Amino acid sequence: MPLILDSVVEKATPATHLEERRRVHHEADVVVVGAGVFGCAIAVALSNQGRSVILLEKSLKEPDRIVGELLQPGGVAALEKLGMQDCLEGIDAVKVYGYDVIYHGQEVPIPYPADATATVVDESAAGGKSSRSQKKPEGRAFHHGRFIQKLREKAMGCPNVTVVETTATDLVRSEHTGQVLGVQCTTAGAKDYYFGHLTIVADGYASKFRKEVRSDTSVVRSKFWALELIDADLPMPNHGHVLLNDGFPVLLYQIGTHETRALCDIPENLAAASHHNGGTKGYLKNVVLPSLPSRVQPSFKAALEKDRLRSMPNSFLPPTKNKIPGLIVLGDAMNMRHPLTGGGMTVAFNDAVLLSQALSPKNVPHLDDTPMILKQMSAFHWQRKSFSSTINILAMALYALFAANDPQLKALQAGCFRYFQLGGQCIDGPIGLLAGIIRQPMVLIYHFFAVALYSIWIYITSGSVLAIPFRAIASVGVFWKACVVIFPFIFSELRG
Repeated sequence: MPLILDSVVEKATPATHLEERRRVHHEADVVVVGAGVFGCAIAVALSNQGRSVILLEKSLKEPDRIVGELLQPGGVAALEKLGMQDCLEGIDAVKVYGYDVIYHGQEVPIPYPADATATVVDESAAGGKSSRSQKKPEGRAFHHGRFIQKLREKAMGCPNVTVVETTATDLVRSEHTGQVLGVQCTTAGAKDYYFGHLTIVADGYASKFRKEVRSDTSVVRSKFWALELIDADLPMPNHGHVLLNDGFPVLLYQIGTHETRALCDIPENLAAASHHNGGTKGYLKNVVLPSLPSRVQPSFKAALEKDRLRSMPNSFLPPTKNKIPGLIVLGDAMNMRHPLTGGGMTVAFNDAVLLSQALSPKNVPHLDDTPMILKQMSAFHWQRKSFSSTINILAMALYALFAANDPQLKALQAGCFRYFQLGGQCIDGPIGLLAGIIRQPMVLIYHFFAVALYSIWIYITSGSVLAIPFRAIASVGVFWKACVVIFPFIFSELRG
């Protein structure tokens, strides 16, 4: 028998029949595959609407991953909309107020911009009435596994959710219509089945069900190699740090009171990380360590000697429409972007908010109404783009600039940093996009090409007067490179 975890409900309540269907007959309104970030969130959201949900997960042990550790303010806000903000409590989560970008030793602080639309309580007002004022958004950073366990506890506490520890192996389809009816599973070597009007797959970046909805695969150009630093002396505590030097980008951010995550980007087949040069550990010791701020180097060196090296592929996968009757694929199984900007969980929680609204009993009274669900999923695909496309394009474009490996990209990288140094809207706009506060793709395009033009100006004027005509001609290549960087990702988002 599979391991089934459910909240305790009193007998003779209206929920008893649905609970029995889930436990005994393995039937529900919705079957969700994957109790990760998106899977738990959508299970809770649908349960709160009165839907009966079976949530399947191959292992309920605490995950041990090196990404999914930073939740941007936009993700925190989405978590609050889902009524799951308490999942951030009791896990030693660290508040994040923005970023510190360090370019060849020069720093520029980039705080999250004030959210002018936030409602805060004015304690001095009569009755503590709420009033409109600017509130500084906050992100959260934490150990990924602790956060996931909190999300799972939240799902287990829902009276309409049954959590089952089992491995989903295949989809169950109608022989006549091809509609997905549920999933086949394996539990302790035994075959089992779970059925629902709707099956939602959220089985992560290495999804086994992705091939059911698309023929393309994710693109991986590099990996993040991780270390956990103990009591690191960061230049700006409670901020994410992006370090840009001659190598590839390095990220530093606290994930606990004493722990700091270091993520070092290493492209595939990088000569400096070859076996001849000492492999990955040799690259971290010979290239990354000397480039770090001196105050961080002792903790990084100690971690390099004691901590185990772990890696995660940095994947890109543009979104696609869900068109298969009875099946929805979301989360990293459907859409991924480079984790440089920490936008993955923010997209996932916002998708959970939007999907739960699209499938609400008001819009879809009965989840066996397949034509209505397909109609709602088409609308959902384009509705999510105003938010997800901004984060997807920004993540990939920033990585191209921050991992600059040719003269044109290096000119854009330098111009980007100088643009941040201008302050004001030159940092509020980009960080607002990254934080999930600004949800307008045109704002992203505006700032990207503002950076490109500013980079060209710096490139032309940084040399001698005699070189200006030659640099002006060469600057065409810089602008062309900017177009080459961003337009493929824009087109990938526009494709249905």
